[in-house]
Amino acid sequence: MPSPLSIRRVVLYKHGVGYFERRGKVTDSETAHLDFKARDMNDVLKSMTVLDLSGGSVSAVSYDSTKPLEQLLSEATIRIPEHGSLTALLGQVKGARVRARIGGGQVEGAIVGLESLPVVQGEASVIRPFLTLLVGAALRTFDVLEISELEFLDEAVRKDLEFYLATVMSSYKKDSKRLSILTAGEGTRELFVSYVLESPVWKTSYRILLDEAQPPLLQGWALVDNTGDEDWVDVELSLIAGLPVSFVHDLYNPRYQRRPIVEVRSEVGVAPVIPEEAQAESYESVSEVSDDGPFGSSGDAPSASFVPMAAPAPAPVMRSRSIGGGGPGGMRDRLEQSTAVKTVTKEVGDLFEYGVDRPVTVHRNQSALVPILHRPFEGRRVLLYNRATREKNPMTCIEFKNTTGLTLEGGPVTVTEDETYVGEAMLDTLKPDDVRFVPYAVELSCSVSVEDEQEDGPVFRARVNRGTLVTEFFHQRRTKYTVRNKAKRAQTLYVEHPRTDWELKDTPAPAETTDGFWRFKRDLAPGASDTLTVTERTRGNRQYYISNLGLSEVAFFLDSRFIDAGVAQALRDVVALREKLALFTVEAQNLTDKRTQLFKDQERIRSNIDSLKSGVAQRELVDRFVTKLNAQEDKLETIGRELERLEKDRARVQEEVNQRIQSLSYEAEL
Repeated sequence: MPSPLSIRRVVLYKHGVGYFERRGKVTDSETAHLDFKARDMNDVLKSMTVLDLSGGSVSAVSYDSTKPLEQLLSEATIRIPEHGSLTALLGQVKGARVRARIGGGQVEGAIVGLESLPVVQGEASVIRPFLTLLVGAALRTFDVLEISELEFLDEAVRKDLEFYLATVMSSYKKDSKRLSILTAGEGTRELFVSYVLESPVWKTSYRILLDEAQPPLLQGWALVDNTGDEDWVDVELSLIAGLPVSFVHDLYNPRYQRRPIVEVRSEVGVAPVIPEEAQAESYESVSEVSDDGPFGSSGDAPSASFVPMAAPAPAPVMRSRSIGGGGPGGMRDRLEQSTAVKTVTKEVGDLFEYGVDRPVTVHRNQSALVPILHRPFEGRRVLLYNRATREKNPMTCIEFKNTTGLTLEGGPVTVTEDETYVGEAMLDTLKPDDVRFVPYAVELSCSVSVEDEQEDGPVFRARVNRGTLVTEFFHQRRTKYTVRNKAKRAQTLYVEHPRTDWELKDTPAPAETTDGFWRFKRDLAPGASDTLTVTERTRGNRQYYISNLGLSEVAFFLDSRFIDAGVAQALRDVVALREKLALFTVEAQNLTDKRTQLFKDQERIRSNIDSLKSGVAQRELVDRFVTKLNAQEDKLETIGRELERLEKDRARVQEEVNQRIQSLSYEAEL
């Protein structure tokens, strides 16, 4: 049976859920039924609220079991096969009291049994079923085919039959689960049911109309999807902007102790480029517009301080037939008449609600565009150049200030100028009074060329400490933007320059600062060129180890004023000591070479001695070799003593060098 509870209110959110309210009438202890998809049961059980608004009560809410169909049917006392269902059913309910309508009369009795008997029809005999009833004290048999109505009088049998049929019926729609609300009360009462279900995210789409003489106009549409199995007929529709906490929790299925599931994190697809929001509190390029409240008429006149849109430029777009006709303003006037919107909005904590002021109908498995906004806003046409977005040309943008009084959800924007389509953009989420750039086309009438150069600036500080001379200077880089405005009108250009940890030097102050860019404002005259030079600098340094310096480096440092005359003389003394150390090293190397040569001669002499045989001549030669070896040993001892002296002198001079180097301390500001 259809549910008496119809959908009256739908609230859609941006994080994938929808809130639904149903209302309907129930009488006495009537049971109200609702059908849900199996995957929605967890959300329903987690969020459902049921109220009897007329003084009755809700005794229980039951729902289909998770048992398989075969197991559920096995618990029923009645089994009905696919074929011969009537005769099979009557054979299972012996003793059940029934009321049978046969011809024009009624007979009440208890079922005794069902049997098949031959009946002669013409020359043939056919088998027909006959039902035997105990009527009073008599047994009576009736042809089943002549019984037009059979009513079960036993409540237990009727309920078993209803349970069996309802269970079989639910199997035909395997994804559907029935939820039954059992009520208790007297008379007709109103029942209220609310719950949260997984729902498609509602989306936003905008139209911007640019007009030379009037403020730009913003029209907003919400795209809603009814993916359920029931029509939304004249429902109260609300749309919530924000991100409340919501999650899926399994309450429907039996619970077991399971290990946690770790899933791979998925990345969100890359969206179109959206300019960054400026950090500045004030915006000199956008002024206030008078407003009779956030939901006033869309035809409110702007204040005298409003900055109108610049005159449209000849754009390289295909001109289409005028939309709406009737000269300038035709499309705007017709839009205001045909899509007048009075959106009831309110803030709920950190959320923002759009309430559509008229009933909305969306049929099952259909979607709808619902108007939620039709308001003029404060803005003007400007150019925005970002080298990474497009190197040769800036983008045509709307400098958009959200003076609608509403929180605008992000979504695509179609821009129309002079009743002609001129481009599309993506609008970021905007709170009231937020200001953003909305780029919608490439401005081919303006060209930009960029030149880069980098250099090291002069040393501004020199410091001598701990044996090191450190000079400090600035790394500098210059970016030169040359802009040529080929249009026959003045234009305002914002140049976005990447913002790093380098500081600006000798550069005009940026008009705005974002997280990643400095934004410089330039006013372009018709047919003129303009140059913007952005100079940045950061500190750098070079280190020179004093122990490695020579006289030429000392002279260079003195000429460059990195050091004064006193430090220069101290460095010359260090260089002289280092030269003395070098002489010690050379002298020690010479003595070492002599000692090595003596060792080689001694090895040769000892080899000759070993090769000589006994005899007077050989003995004389051996004595001669021994005498020479003794003389060489004396020389080796002398060389050893000299090397020890040189090492002591070298160590003493090296210590003096180290002390002089470590004692040097000097700093100069250049």
